[in-house]
Amino acid sequence: MLHTLDRLADLAGRYDVLLCDIWGVIHNGREAFPEPSAALTKWRQTVGPVVLISNAARPSQEVALHLDALGVPRDAYSALVTSGDVTRPLLVERAPGPAYRIGPVGHPLFEGDGLVFSALDKAKFIACSGPDDDEVETPEDYREVLTRASALHLPMICGNPDKIVQRGDRLVYCGGALAELYEALGGTVIMAGKPHAPIYREALARAAELKNGPVDPARVLAIGDGIATDVAGANAQGLDVLFIAAGIHGAETREAAGGLDPVAAQRMLAASGAHAAYAMDALA
Repeated sequence: MLHTLDRLADLAGRYDVLLCDIWGVIHNGREAFPEPSAALTKWRQTVGPVVLISNAARPSQEVALHLDALGVPRDAYSALVTSGDVTRPLLVERAPGPAYRIGPVGHPLFEGDGLVFSALDKAKFIACSGPDDDEVETPEDYREVLTRASALHLPMICGNPDKIVQRGDRLVYCGGALAELYEALGGTVIMAGKPHAPIYREALARAAELKNGPVDPARVLAIGDGIATDVAGANAQGLDVLFIAAGIHGAETREAAGGLDPVAAQRMLAASGAHAAYAMDALA
Protein backbone atom coordinates (compact mmCIF):
# COMPACT_ATOMS: atom_id res chain seq x y z
CA MET A 1 0.00 0.00 0.00
CA LEU A 2 1.51 3.32 -1.09
CA HIS A 3 0.83 6.09 1.43
CA THR A 4 0.98 9.69 0.22
CA LEU A 5 2.63 12.34 2.38
CA ASP A 6 2.42 16.10 2.65
CA ARG A 7 5.51 16.61 4.77
CA LEU A 8 8.63 14.58 5.56
CA ALA A 9 8.20 15.69 9.18
CA ASP A 10 5.11 13.45 9.40
CA LEU A 11 7.54 10.48 9.64
CA ALA A 12 9.70 11.93 12.41
CA GLY A 13 8.48 9.43 14.97
CA ARG A 14 8.89 6.43 12.67
CA TYR A 15 12.51 6.72 11.49
CA ASP A 16 15.85 7.81 12.93
CA VAL A 17 18.07 7.99 9.81
CA LEU A 18 17.52 9.21 6.26
CA LEU A 19 19.43 8.03 3.19
CA CYS A 20 18.51 10.65 0.63
CA ASP A 21 19.22 10.77 -3.07
CA ILE A 22 20.49 14.08 -4.45
CA TRP A 23 19.94 14.53 -8.18
CA GLY A 24 16.20 14.73 -8.91
CA VAL A 25 15.31 15.17 -5.24
CA ILE A 26 17.43 18.07 -3.97
CA HIS A 27 18.43 19.60 -7.32
CA ASN A 28 18.09 19.06 -11.06
CA GLY A 29 21.73 19.57 -11.95
CA ARG A 30 21.35 23.30 -12.54
CA GLU A 31 19.31 24.62 -9.63
CA ALA A 32 18.58 23.51 -6.08
CA PHE A 33 15.04 23.07 -4.77
CA PRO A 34 14.62 25.06 -1.51
CA GLU A 35 11.92 22.92 0.13
CA PRO A 36 13.88 19.63 0.20
CA SER A 37 16.88 21.35 1.79
CA ALA A 38 14.62 22.92 4.43
CA ALA A 39 12.95 19.57 5.18
CA LEU A 40 16.27 17.76 5.49
CA THR A 41 17.73 20.52 7.68
CA LYS A 42 14.75 20.26 10.04
CA TRP A 43 15.08 16.46 10.17
CA ARG A 44 18.79 16.66 10.95
CA GLN A 45 18.21 19.24 13.69
CA THR A 46 15.27 17.50 15.37
CA VAL A 47 15.44 13.78 14.53
CA GLY A 48 18.75 12.33 13.39
CA PRO A 49 21.40 11.87 10.68
CA VAL A 50 20.78 12.65 7.03
CA VAL A 51 23.19 10.78 4.77
CA LEU A 52 23.09 11.89 1.15
CA ILE A 53 23.65 8.94 -1.17
CA SER A 54 24.47 9.77 -4.77
CA ASN A 55 25.30 7.83 -7.92
CA ALA A 56 27.65 10.58 -9.03
CA ALA A 57 30.93 9.09 -10.22
CA ARG A 58 32.79 11.95 -8.54
CA PRO A 59 34.27 11.74 -5.05
CA SER A 60 32.01 13.06 -2.29
CA GLN A 61 34.23 16.10 -1.66
CA GLU A 62 33.61 17.34 -5.21
CA VAL A 63 29.88 16.68 -5.00
CA ALA A 64 29.76 18.69 -1.77
CA LEU A 65 31.37 21.63 -3.57
CA HIS A 66 28.79 21.31 -6.35
CA LEU A 67 26.02 21.41 -3.74
CA ASP A 68 27.63 24.52 -2.24
CA ALA A 69 27.60 26.18 -5.65
CA LEU A 70 23.92 25.36 -6.14
CA GLY A 71 23.08 26.81 -2.74
CA VAL A 72 22.32 23.58 -0.85
CA PRO A 73 23.22 24.35 2.78
CA ARG A 74 25.60 21.98 4.54
CA ASP A 75 23.15 22.00 7.45
CA ALA A 76 20.86 19.91 5.24
CA TYR A 77 23.03 16.81 5.54
CA SER A 78 25.27 15.03 8.01
CA ALA A 79 27.36 13.01 5.56
CA LEU A 80 27.67 12.36 1.85
CA VAL A 81 28.51 9.08 0.09
CA THR A 82 28.88 8.76 -3.68
CA SER A 83 29.22 5.98 -6.19
CA GLY A 84 32.62 7.48 -6.96
CA ASP A 85 33.70 6.86 -3.35
CA VAL A 86 32.86 3.16 -3.49
CA THR A 87 33.98 2.65 -7.09
CA ARG A 88 37.48 4.06 -6.63
CA PRO A 89 38.69 1.01 -4.62
CA LEU A 90 37.63 -1.22 -7.53
CA LEU A 91 39.87 0.81 -9.83
CA VAL A 92 42.78 1.03 -7.38
CA GLU A 93 42.91 -2.73 -6.92
CA ARG A 94 43.19 -3.13 -10.71
CA ALA A 95 45.83 -0.42 -11.16
CA PRO A 96 47.84 0.25 -13.19
CA GLY A 97 45.70 -1.70 -15.65
CA PRO A 98 46.08 -0.62 -18.33
CA ALA A 99 42.47 0.50 -18.73
CA TYR A 100 40.44 1.77 -21.64
CA ARG A 101 38.79 5.00 -20.53
CA ILE A 102 35.22 6.01 -21.30
CA GLY A 103 34.52 9.41 -19.82
CA PRO A 104 35.94 12.93 -20.00
CA VAL A 105 39.70 13.38 -19.84
CA GLY A 106 40.66 14.44 -16.32
CA HIS A 107 37.48 13.13 -14.70
CA PRO A 108 38.11 13.03 -10.93
CA LEU A 109 37.10 9.36 -10.71
CA PHE A 110 40.37 8.55 -12.47
CA GLU A 111 42.63 10.92 -10.52
CA GLY A 112 45.03 9.45 -7.98
CA ASP A 113 44.08 5.82 -8.51
CA GLY A 114 47.26 4.87 -10.38
CA LEU A 115 45.59 3.86 -13.61
CA VAL A 116 47.36 3.88 -16.96
CA PHE A 117 45.11 4.24 -20.00
CA SER A 118 45.61 2.47 -23.30
CA ALA A 119 44.00 1.61 -26.60
CA LEU A 120 41.22 -0.95 -26.42
CA ASP A 121 43.29 -3.85 -27.73
CA LYS A 122 45.94 -3.29 -25.01
CA ALA A 123 43.51 -2.81 -22.11
CA LYS A 124 42.69 -5.25 -19.32
CA PHE A 125 39.38 -3.62 -18.47
CA ILE A 126 37.17 -0.59 -19.19
CA ALA A 127 37.01 2.28 -16.70
CA CYS A 128 33.76 4.17 -17.33
CA SER A 129 32.59 7.35 -15.61
CA GLY A 130 29.91 8.07 -18.23
CA PRO A 131 29.81 9.43 -21.78
CA ASP A 132 32.69 11.61 -22.93
CA ASP A 133 30.17 14.39 -23.64
CA ASP A 134 26.80 13.77 -22.04
CA GLU A 135 25.36 16.92 -23.59
CA VAL A 136 25.25 15.33 -27.04
CA GLU A 137 26.17 11.64 -26.87
CA THR A 138 23.88 8.63 -26.52
CA PRO A 139 24.70 4.96 -25.85
CA GLU A 140 24.51 4.29 -29.58
CA ASP A 141 27.64 6.39 -30.05
CA TYR A 142 29.47 3.65 -28.12
CA ARG A 143 27.96 0.55 -29.72
CA GLU A 144 30.92 -0.11 -32.02
CA VAL A 145 33.63 0.19 -29.36
CA LEU A 146 31.57 -1.76 -26.81
CA THR A 147 30.98 -4.53 -29.34
CA ARG A 148 34.75 -4.82 -29.84
CA ALA A 149 35.34 -4.70 -26.07
CA SER A 150 32.85 -7.51 -25.52
CA ALA A 151 34.66 -9.66 -28.07
CA LEU A 152 37.86 -9.04 -26.09
CA HIS A 153 36.08 -10.10 -22.86
CA LEU A 154 37.01 -6.89 -21.06
CA PRO A 155 35.08 -6.26 -17.83
CA MET A 156 33.69 -2.75 -17.35
CA ILE A 157 33.99 -0.89 -14.05
CA CYS A 158 31.18 1.68 -14.20
CA GLY A 159 31.32 4.60 -11.79
CA ASN A 160 27.71 5.74 -12.17
CA PRO A 161 24.89 3.18 -12.43
CA ASP A 162 22.30 5.85 -13.30
CA LYS A 163 21.01 5.49 -16.84
CA ILE A 164 19.61 9.01 -17.09
CA VAL A 165 19.40 12.10 -14.91
CA GLN A 166 17.46 15.31 -15.16
CA ARG A 167 19.56 18.34 -16.06
CA GLY A 168 17.41 21.42 -15.99
CA ASP A 169 14.48 20.56 -18.25
CA ARG A 170 16.36 17.80 -20.12
CA LEU A 171 17.26 14.19 -19.49
CA VAL A 172 20.87 13.21 -20.20
CA TYR A 173 22.53 9.79 -20.39
CA CYS A 174 24.83 8.50 -17.66
CA GLY A 175 27.26 5.62 -17.25
CA GLY A 176 24.51 3.15 -16.42
CA ALA A 177 23.08 3.50 -19.91
CA LEU A 178 26.45 2.49 -21.39
CA ALA A 179 26.68 -0.38 -18.90
CA GLU A 180 23.22 -1.57 -19.90
CA LEU A 181 24.22 -1.63 -23.56
CA TYR A 182 27.47 -3.40 -22.75
CA GLU A 183 25.64 -6.14 -20.87
CA ALA A 184 23.21 -6.50 -23.79
CA LEU A 185 26.24 -7.03 -26.04
CA GLY A 186 27.52 -9.80 -23.75
CA GLY A 187 29.93 -7.75 -21.67
CA THR A 188 30.52 -8.03 -17.91
CA VAL A 189 29.82 -4.95 -15.78
CA ILE A 190 30.88 -4.30 -12.18
CA MET A 191 29.21 -1.45 -10.26
CA ALA A 192 29.19 -0.34 -6.62
CA GLY A 193 26.63 2.51 -6.62
CA LYS A 194 22.86 2.25 -6.27
CA PRO A 195 21.16 -0.24 -6.51
CA HIS A 196 24.20 -2.30 -5.53
CA ALA A 197 25.10 -3.16 -1.94
CA PRO A 198 28.51 -1.44 -1.45
CA ILE A 199 27.15 2.11 -1.41
CA TYR A 200 24.49 1.16 1.14
CA ARG A 201 27.04 -0.53 3.38
CA GLU A 202 29.13 2.65 3.32
CA ALA A 203 26.13 4.93 3.92
CA LEU A 204 24.87 2.87 6.85
CA ALA A 205 28.39 2.73 8.31
CA ARG A 206 28.54 6.52 8.17
CA ALA A 207 25.13 6.72 9.86
CA ALA A 208 26.33 4.41 12.63
CA GLU A 209 29.36 6.65 13.19
CA LEU A 210 27.09 9.67 13.45
CA LYS A 211 24.79 7.92 15.92
CA ASN A 212 27.73 6.49 17.89
CA GLY A 213 26.07 3.12 17.78
CA PRO A 214 24.36 0.53 15.61
CA VAL A 215 21.66 1.51 13.12
CA ASP A 216 18.41 -0.46 13.02
CA PRO A 217 17.50 -0.90 9.32
CA ALA A 218 13.82 -0.82 10.30
CA ARG A 219 14.40 2.78 11.45
CA VAL A 220 16.08 3.91 8.21
CA LEU A 221 14.15 5.60 5.41
CA ALA A 222 15.55 5.83 1.87
CA ILE A 223 14.36 8.72 -0.31
CA GLY A 224 14.73 8.85 -4.08
CA ASP A 225 13.19 9.35 -7.50
CA GLY A 226 14.85 6.54 -9.46
CA ILE A 227 12.93 3.27 -9.39
CA ALA A 228 15.74 1.12 -10.84
CA THR A 229 18.36 2.63 -8.53
CA ASP A 230 16.98 4.36 -5.41
CA VAL A 231 13.90 2.22 -4.90
CA ALA A 232 15.29 -1.13 -6.06
CA GLY A 233 18.49 -0.63 -4.09
CA ALA A 234 16.64 0.18 -0.87
CA ASN A 235 14.27 -2.75 -1.43
CA ALA A 236 17.25 -5.10 -1.72
CA GLN A 237 18.59 -3.81 1.60
CA GLY A 238 15.24 -4.17 3.36
CA LEU A 239 14.81 -0.41 3.82
CA ASP A 240 11.55 1.50 3.61
CA VAL A 241 11.31 3.95 0.73
CA LEU A 242 9.82 7.39 0.13
CA PHE A 243 9.37 7.73 -3.64
CA ILE A 244 9.63 11.23 -5.12
CA ALA A 245 7.52 11.58 -8.27
CA ALA A 246 8.86 14.93 -9.51
CA GLY A 247 12.10 13.43 -10.82
CA ILE A 248 13.10 11.26 -13.75
CA HIS A 249 9.75 9.45 -13.77
CA GLY A 250 7.69 12.63 -13.59
CA ALA A 251 6.13 12.13 -17.01
CA GLU A 252 4.68 8.81 -15.88
CA THR A 253 3.88 9.41 -12.19
CA ARG A 254 2.53 12.97 -12.10
CA GLU A 255 -0.80 14.40 -13.16
CA ALA A 256 -0.95 16.50 -16.32
CA ALA A 257 -1.52 19.65 -14.29
CA GLY A 258 1.29 18.78 -11.89
CA GLY A 259 1.31 16.90 -8.61
CA LEU A 260 1.62 13.25 -7.64
CA ASP A 261 -0.65 10.71 -9.31
CA PRO A 262 -0.55 7.94 -6.67
CA VAL A 263 -2.31 5.38 -8.85
CA ALA A 264 0.16 5.91 -11.69
CA ALA A 265 3.10 5.82 -9.26
CA GLN A 266 1.90 2.57 -7.71
CA ARG A 267 1.36 1.07 -11.15
CA MET A 268 4.86 2.00 -12.31
CA LEU A 269 6.49 0.70 -9.14
CA ALA A 270 4.64 -2.60 -9.41
CA ALA A 271 5.49 -2.97 -13.10
CA SER A 272 9.16 -2.61 -12.17
CA GLY A 273 8.93 -5.19 -9.39
CA ALA A 274 9.67 -2.47 -6.82
CA HIS A 275 7.74 -1.12 -3.87
CA ALA A 276 7.68 2.01 -1.74
CA ALA A 277 6.00 2.67 1.58
CA TYR A 278 5.39 6.33 0.83
CA ALA A 279 5.21 8.81 -2.04
CA MET A 280 5.34 12.56 -2.43
CA ASP A 281 5.34 14.78 -5.48
CA ALA A 282 8.42 16.67 -4.24
CA LEU A 283 10.27 16.45 -0.95
CA ALA A 284 9.03 19.02 1.54
